[in-house]
Amino acid sequence: MKLPRLRFSARLSTLIVFSSLSCLAVHFGQARRAMTAADVKGLMSKLSNWGRWGKDDQLGTMNLVTPAKRQQSTQLVKEAFAVSLARSVDREKAVDNPSPFLHRMEFPPPVGISTRFFSDTYSVSYHGHSATHIDALCHMSVEGKMYNGFAASRVTEKGAQALAIDSLKSGVLTRGVLVDIPQLKGLEYLEPEAAIYPEDLDAWEKKTGLKIGSGDVVLLRTGRWARRAAKGAWDATTHAAGLHASCAAWLKARDIAMLGSDNASDLLPSGIEGVSHPVHQLMIVAAGVHILDNADLEALSKAASSRRRWEFLFVLSPLVVQGGTGSPVNPLAIF
Repeated sequence: MKLPRLRFSARLSTLIVFSSLSCLAVHFGQARRAMTAADVKGLMSKLSNWGRWGKDDQLGTMNLVTPAKRQQSTQLVKEAFAVSLARSVDREKAVDNPSPFLHRMEFPPPVGISTRFFSDTYSVSYHGHSATHIDALCHMSVEGKMYNGFAASRVTEKGAQALAIDSLKSGVLTRGVLVDIPQLKGLEYLEPEAAIYPEDLDAWEKKTGLKIGSGDVVLLRTGRWARRAAKGAWDATTHAAGLHASCAAWLKARDIAMLGSDNASDLLPSGIEGVSHPVHQLMIVAAGVHILDNADLEALSKAASSRRRWEFLFVLSPLVVQGGTGSPVNPLAIF
């Protein structure tokens, strides 16, 4: 009778040991991911592209979109099938849309007897978590400095005197790559505050057989708009799935030209005391990477999945606003 008890005890001890090891692995995994404001400050220097294209450079990683890169990207067009990545403007006030798009119709008097023109006025406060827009490199500063060392004081009430959106007036045309994390995990969408880590990006490359490279636009789908359609609006300014700050080094190593997502790319809250948007900070200010916010990637996800193709020609053209900190946009993915 004692032998079975000894065997049972041995099994139980083994289970306890394995359970303890698993807990330790989780603990050390979390510790490995933990970052502080000091870590982010260190990455500001490590990931910096300041001076890489000269002390007066205002394009940042857009310099990586060379004529050869653009020509190569056009070869991705096989069907000439285009997908808009812009979310339709939202004129309804909501917790994630405190400043709705304003559309006012105007009815000028008739011209002559039978001819009449109709017109309207648009007004939009596009930065935030609703309108699809691109952030210019003057959109953010850290400790008084913007990308490439330009002083934050160069942004005044008259606009930005450096790094403004009109530097992209010729548009962006390059290879786009969709990184569909819900599809990777077998989900319809990620829940708010779900973190995406470098190993997830590695897993997506392995799954698709693609390699993200120099001059690419990376579009990160969290399924935000699918979740909103299913469950309603929530405060995406403070609770959002997104990239953990540790992904910034991964993206810098790939030398991407632009980062985009269906929210703000950043995991919110960031989990780093004193640093609200580390991915924005490291990409825009340190690396000089323009960021595309609030893209609607649902149609793109379906189009890419049905074709088993997650690379395409990416086209974007901002409004040419001198001194602007960004622009509403309607980007296109062309298969």
